[in-house]
Amino acid sequence: MLTDASPATARRARLGLGFLGVLLIGVNLRVGFVTVGPLLEEISRDLGISAGQAGLLTGLPLAMFALFSPVAPAVAARTGLDRALWLSLLLLAAGIVGRSAPVPGAVWLGTALVGIGIAFLNVLLPSLVKREFPQRVSQVTGLYTSVQGAVAAAGSALVVPIAHAGAGGWRLALAVWAVLAVLALVLLLPWLRQRTAAGPHETAADRFRSPWRSALGWQVTLFMGLQSVAFYVYMAWLPSIERSHGVSATTAGTHMALFLLVGMAASLSSGALMHRFGDQRAVAFGGAALALASYAGLAAAPALVLLWVVLGAAGCGSLIVVALSLFSLRSSSHQQAAALSGMAQSVGYGLAAVGPAVFGVLYDAGGRWEPPLLIMAGLMVVLCGVALLVGRDRVIPPPA
Repeated sequence: MLTDASPATARRARLGLGFLGVLLIGVNLRVGFVTVGPLLEEISRDLGISAGQAGLLTGLPLAMFALFSPVAPAVAARTGLDRALWLSLLLLAAGIVGRSAPVPGAVWLGTALVGIGIAFLNVLLPSLVKREFPQRVSQVTGLYTSVQGAVAAAGSALVVPIAHAGAGGWRLALAVWAVLAVLALVLLLPWLRQRTAAGPHETAADRFRSPWRSALGWQVTLFMGLQSVAFYVYMAWLPSIERSHGVSATTAGTHMALFLLVGMAASLSSGALMHRFGDQRAVAFGGAALALASYAGLAAAPALVLLWVVLGAAGCGSLIVVALSLFSLRSSSHQQAAALSGMAQSVGYGLAAVGPAVFGVLYDAGGRWEPPLLIMAGLMVVLCGVALLVGRDRVIPPPA
């Protein structure tokens, strides 16, 4: 009896540790950079930086995502996936603490390190899910996406009160989130030791077709890029669009909070739905269609803004889970999942960094929101078509 039970118990313990690791990493994926926005005015005033420099500061993590995402798979192949994840958390913790140091240039260097750490974690976490939970990719992805959204929303709400509560000001309010990264480092250390002792690291010699040479890889990348643009345009411009139509600042802020909450619920439910279906076409197309209706609705009937906010949140919350799940579902191994994740997130976050700026330029050119909103609706039509392609149940074929 003990002989039969011991392997099963060990397997459950390993899966439990793996799931804990996924959630602890997920907690750190967004809160490290979304907490800067609410304090940007205080940071700018204290450091004496211009509005343009402040914009660069908030966009720096996205630039790091685009630049360093392709590097993560190579690092994981050299050091092992688990060690690469642990080192990425260490880099993130150092960046969060370092950007609050009262040293000239520290805020820029620390913010860059935060971006690099999160870029690596973003890319490698789907690979961990693929390795540990190959039969429950969408469910686990939906769970960690919801957790990261919840923690990010809490961080955005708490960071200003923390800054105003004591003498530490914005520096303490930003540095305190390093606690989450340190907690993950400490709790995952036994897992790291166990995995290191269990066998050899992954190596670059593990053969798989590069997603850069695959039509399916490019389809997943386009899906990731378009859904990223949809989300970040909302994050950058939704309050301004609402204010121009007579919505108060308080109400616009409430709508943004609602957007995040509905998105969290959509992420959780989409992960469960994808697990039930034979492929991902229905959920992927449904999310894209909701985003299309939201952007078209904001252009045609802005008085119904609350409806479009809810539809947009449901669409974006669903789309991000589909995108992150595709990295694992369309790959044949966790090494290939990391490579596909690195490719798609590099291009995707590059588009996410450019998209809101282009949206603003289009608004400045005409002084009306309708043209850029209709262009976004057109991009969502393209996303609907891409969703039907990437949602099919298939993987990138092996090398010839």
